[in-house]
Amino acid sequence: MIQKKISDTRVETIHLVRPGHLNDAGRLFGGILMQWMDEAAALAAMQFYEGNVVTGTVDSLIFIKGASKGDMVLLEAQITYTGSKSIEIRVNVHVRHLNGEKELINQAYFVMVALPKEAGCPVVLPSLILQTEEEKNEWENGSLRALLRKERRADNF
Repeated sequence: MIQKKISDTRVETIHLVRPGHLNDAGRLFGGILMQWMDEAAALAAMQFYEGNVVTGTVDSLIFIKGASKGDMVLLEAQITYTGSKSIEIRVNVHVRHLNGEKELINQAYFVMVALPKEAGCPVVLPSLILQTEEEKNEWENGSLRALLRKERRADNF
């Protein structure tokens, strides 16, 4: 079975907030940010699975602070948990200042569903190698989040 380390699938992207990205209040439009986050999560999942994925759900999308025109927005995505066909990815979003400091402005957990690589073939995800205590804690917490998602589906939530 194929094994992959979390560090092999980390994704970082940077976007410059431009006038077309702003809402009427002059801040980064939440829908644009969600698109960027979804793309970063999909890229991390695709690097892990080496196949196509679709967004299954988004959990705990938290808007902590806004971004303004001219800000550099740094997105960091990494896998936290995997199921039989699903891949959970945490996406942290920071404003990156010119002095190199980062300020957290958003965070969410995306669940991507792996699509079969060929029609009729089962999805087989690599196993995830957990190397650090942080990765092990995220895995345990991801397992709990997966159970909560199953309970919500059972309750038609």
